[in-house]
Amino acid sequence: MATIKPEPFYFEGNEIGVLLIHGFTGSPIEMYPMGEYLAQRGLTVLGVRLAGHGRIPEEMAKTGWCDWVASAGEGLERLRAEREQVYVIGYSLGGIITLHLASRFSMNGAVLLATPLYVSDWRLGLLPVAKPFVRYISMDGPESPDPAVKARFWAYDRAPVRCLDELVRFMRQTRRELSQVEVPLLIMQGDLDQTVPRGCLQEIHDRTASTDKAIAWFANSTHSLLVDHDREEVWLCAYQFIARLVRLEG
Repeated sequence: MATIKPEPFYFEGNEIGVLLIHGFTGSPIEMYPMGEYLAQRGLTVLGVRLAGHGRIPEEMAKTGWCDWVASAGEGLERLRAEREQVYVIGYSLGGIITLHLASRFSMNGAVLLATPLYVSDWRLGLLPVAKPFVRYISMDGPESPDPAVKARFWAYDRAPVRCLDELVRFMRQTRRELSQVEVPLLIMQGDLDQTVPRGCLQEIHDRTASTDKAIAWFANSTHSLLVDHDREEVWLCAYQFIARLVRLEG
């Protein structure tokens, strides 16, 4: 993982396009192994880098949720123009962006990984007050104590407070849009996830208008679903979901 740069990546494949969207303070690195896995099965894969991410926290501090959405939206437009079918896979913040895009644009299906609609932390309510006085807060890194999981993880060690406030506002906005999401959905989360409340997954399932949707839990994974112990099973489930929909479309 250390040799992979936090840059967008693209794997040329067949007429099935897959857009991968990384998480808050992260980078395309966390999506790269899954991208390779899907590309090895013939799919065209584009991993985007969200505005302000994969560089330094000071660059992220100049961005907000509309900028993050725009970064992913450009990738979606590219794949929609080039490929017959397009699927979107989003992790954490990337999952929120995926829901937001699905409420507005055409796609053939979406996979949501550890996607929050809210976070049970009273301190987030203080963000509007704290913004003028506190610029950054420390980030703890992956929840898993396993050194191998930590070695596969890349993210900023601190987050701009104004961006955390933007994230909270974006989650509220996306919750209001759930009824507009009609695409097939696969919603996945780790049983050991201490970041995303379990109710988020169920709310996404119950409040979206999709008729084709499923939930999958992974017993050995924390919030870092894509780099944790069940990661290859997560990749397989996502691929099988896409492959089933491709057959239905065909």
